[in-house]
Amino acid sequence: MKTLNEISCGETVTVTKLTGTGPVKRRIMDMGITKGVSVYVRKVAPLGDPVEVTVRGYELTLRKMDAKMIEVE
Repeated sequence: MKTLNEISCGETVTVTKLTGTGPVKRRIMDMGITKGVSVYVRKVAPLGDPVEVTVRGYELTLRKMDAKMIEVE
């Protein structure tokens, strides 16, 4: 299973699972990233942190450690 931080720029993926716990998982869900939602990876910084994505029609920037908690296909 791949996580969002492994996806390259320009790809669109679907969220299959959130592996975080507690407040971190809640924050990710509050940003609109939930199971079944489509995520387009817009930009990845040169060192891989942060990752800029488009989800539910808006742009969002995620830290690498948060992106690792989002499993995609």
